[in-house]
Amino acid sequence: MDKLDRAIIAELQLDGRMSATAVAARVGLSVAPCHRRMRELERSGVITGYQAVVDPQQVGLGFEALVFVTLRDRSHLKEFETAVEAEELIVEAQRLFGEPDFLLRVFAKDLPHYQRVYDEVLVNLPAVEKLTSTIVMRNIKGRAVLPV
Repeated sequence: MDKLDRAIIAELQLDGRMSATAVAARVGLSVAPCHRRMRELERSGVITGYQAVVDPQQVGLGFEALVFVTLRDRSHLKEFETAVEAEELIVEAQRLFGEPDFLLRVFAKDLPHYQRVYDEVLVNLPAVEKLTSTIVMRNIKGRAVLPV
């Protein structure tokens, strides 16, 4: 990956809908080579996708919690991860070193809805020993741009 690839990535992180023509103009390439580089970055897995950034409040999911999960038995890791992937209100999940085992980002409509999600979904995930929820007061830095 060279400086031009990094410049293309930087531009697309700021605006994933930018056309190849616009990217080319910003990074100082003609359209065809820029387009080839963009496709190669996608093919090689450097660029893994494009998506719209949605305001959770505007779609009725204004309550956000970070949930730390400790498993009672790590032999159920795959089963736990599969169950987490299937839950649409769990929008992010990271496996951590040490304790706790996982960090989940969970959205809900409001506190009563989150309580139902907690009681009916989270506590029933495979091998859960302990859940610790932290309610997000305000997001300071959202969608981060990687420093390429």
